[in-house]
Amino acid sequence: MQEAPLIATLVSGIVLAFVFAALAHRLKLPALAGYLLAGVVVGPFTPGYVADGHIAHELAEVGVVLLMFGVGLHFSLKDLLSVKSLAIPGALIQMAVATVLGVLLGMALGWPFAQGFVFGLALSVASTVVLLRAMEERRLLETERGRIAVGWLIVEDLAMVLALVLVPAVGGALAAGQGVSVGALAGTVGIAIGKVILFVALMLVVGARLIPWLLARVAVSGSRELFRLAVLAIALGVAFGVAGLFGVSFELGAFFAGMMMGESKLAHDAAEETLPLRDAFAVLFFVSVGMLFNYHVLLVEPLVVLAALAIIVLGKSLAALLIVLVSRRPLRTALTIAVSLAQIGEFSFILIGVGVAQHMVSKEAQDVLLAAAIVSILLNPLLFKLLDHAKPWLDAREATHAATAAAPPDEPVHDDDLSGHVVVAGYGRVGRLLCDALRADGVPLLAMEMEHDRVEDLRSQGIRTISGQASRDDALAAANLGAAKALLVTVPDVFEAGEIVRVARQINPGLTICARAGSGAGVAHLRGQGASLVVSGEREIARGMLDRLSADGTAAATT
Repeated sequence: MQEAPLIATLVSGIVLAFVFAALAHRLKLPALAGYLLAGVVVGPFTPGYVADGHIAHELAEVGVVLLMFGVGLHFSLKDLLSVKSLAIPGALIQMAVATVLGVLLGMALGWPFAQGFVFGLALSVASTVVLLRAMEERRLLETERGRIAVGWLIVEDLAMVLALVLVPAVGGALAAGQGVSVGALAGTVGIAIGKVILFVALMLVVGARLIPWLLARVAVSGSRELFRLAVLAIALGVAFGVAGLFGVSFELGAFFAGMMMGESKLAHDAAEETLPLRDAFAVLFFVSVGMLFNYHVLLVEPLVVLAALAIIVLGKSLAALLIVLVSRRPLRTALTIAVSLAQIGEFSFILIGVGVAQHMVSKEAQDVLLAAAIVSILLNPLLFKLLDHAKPWLDAREATHAATAAAPPDEPVHDDDLSGHVVVAGYGRVGRLLCDALRADGVPLLAMEMEHDRVEDLRSQGIRTISGQASRDDALAAANLGAAKALLVTVPDVFEAGEIVRVARQINPGLTICARAGSGAGVAHLRGQGASLVVSGEREIARGMLDRLSADGTAAATT
């Protein structure tokens, strides 16, 4: 298949990724371990078929672009500005710490200063794909922790834009045997910053109006095929266009395109259209990373790889942890940010590659970074699992802290505290709408939520809140369900929702329990657990249409 390298690379990457991911799943390992192993198998350092690394990298770039576009769809400008006080200084300080550690490692190894600086800078920036995959799997993107992590990531991307402009300029001057002029360097930095500012201003002023307008015009045509094509054209076209015009990264351009499209009411449809392609191409990213891995470096320089890995997993993560704690954020938030950043990826590979091309970084240093990067990517899901296992301890710690602070919302609700009230389990998008409506009607309300930032939001509104997992027996007992009027379960996970319904029904057999489901199987499961009413999107849309027809006297039908 050498006459068709694109097809061969695409097919071999996806097929082997599936095979090794299935094997990893059987062994209780992360799927991305299988993706990386697939890349190693088709890479140039193992015998047999060798895929085209350049094509694999470009295919992976499409996946990263679509991923950042999807994040932008759900990340509003308000969210970005809400975390700027922590994300901007935090990201810059953490990058500085990691860079200094890289320089110190280079000095210990006898590297030139320029090589140690580029190496350290490459260690300082986290992988977009790895971070967002972990956040999406745990439904954290819409939480304060998720917003901080994504904001942190955007600041790192902007810093990398400047680095990718400066490294060739400095490398070219050094290669020519000239000193690096401070004036010329300042001019280069000024031009780069000016381009970024112009790009952001153009997207905020023009993009915020043009992109939603264009999407709405296409939607009017009624053609789903044309709508899908428009979404992809905007995502890829804006990313490619701004990269050429303003010198920013493809990822950053796609993120802002998604953020501007998010202002449209059709954003949810746009996200659904890009999801299948995004997932398929994101897999190719990990395959392309595996192809770069030269396992010989583990045999030749194991201690150097271990030192680089320590900077990634310990050095910059501890820096991020301290930064978040100093900003008076909860320990849970600090640990989530620290674990999220304990890996490196695509920007690191690009920067170290530019350093090699400019003769500022040796090929051996590049191999060390790639080896440390792959190990950090493999370790990251395991670190998140450790964080998941620490959840009960964090819950208990927060409850103890709240009790010490004598916060009334965290105290158990007793019979004489509240009765005839409605309990809302889950304060996501649906829960927020329900709480707003109940408060407007003056209905006594109690909310149950496990995410710390959402708990703080509820408390700031004066809503009685129980912090913790709603499916726990003690949490439901504290909600005083025996005297409650109704329980509204808005948790999207059908199995967690089913456990809440089951325990609540045991506590109060006569309680009105309403839950949500995303499928017919979910409806059946929740009814079997004891829900009085189960609401699903499709059924309610149909019921609303028929009720409207009935009200108009056109039809009288029920679902």
